[in-house]
Amino acid sequence: MTGAASGQPARCRLPQGTARLASPALLIGFIGTIGLSGCAAPADEMGNWFNDPFFQISAAIADCPPPAGPFVPESERVLQTHRRAEKGTTCWLARECERPTAYAYDADIAAAAQAALRQRNPFAADTSLWVTVQGRVVYIEGCARDAAVVPALEAFARAWPDVQQAIAIVRIDGAARPPYRLRTAAPAAPR
Repeated sequence: MTGAASGQPARCRLPQGTARLASPALLIGFIGTIGLSGCAAPADEMGNWFNDPFFQISAAIADCPPPAGPFVPESERVLQTHRRAEKGTTCWLARECERPTAYAYDADIAAAAQAALRQRNPFAADTSLWVTVQGRVVYIEGCARDAAVVPALEAFARAWPDVQQAIAIVRIDGAARPPYRLRTAAPAAPR
């Protein structure tokens, strides 16, 4: 049993003979249609739909809520698909990337970040932080005991190979609401 009744995501199966469609473009169009139909995840399900690197780098502040990172509702996936395609290819067309898309660098950036942090993590004692890498941009979200850590985090991340930009979104006051999206939070009301 799959689907909502079992608590597991519904699984889609392509009809028999689909692989014999006339062209790859038709197959891609067909799969795109399936992805937007009833075989897709429930509308409010959060997912890391694009498999963006996301990992924790420190855990010194126990009451720090984890960020949503790359996890977004299914309803946002379609909106992000267009933005990501445009951003990814713009990088290559502007000759800012050697690879055909900015997102092709993300796994390598994450691996370099993890290696650098294994050698030296100057933030481990006073922070609880998570890293998301999306299109050569490194987002560092979480909590710190001192605001001075924010520029240091950004500078540290910008030193990793192929990073275009680093953005630290950090809560300093433990009583304050986190300045980043939470994975467990309900979606924001439309404006």
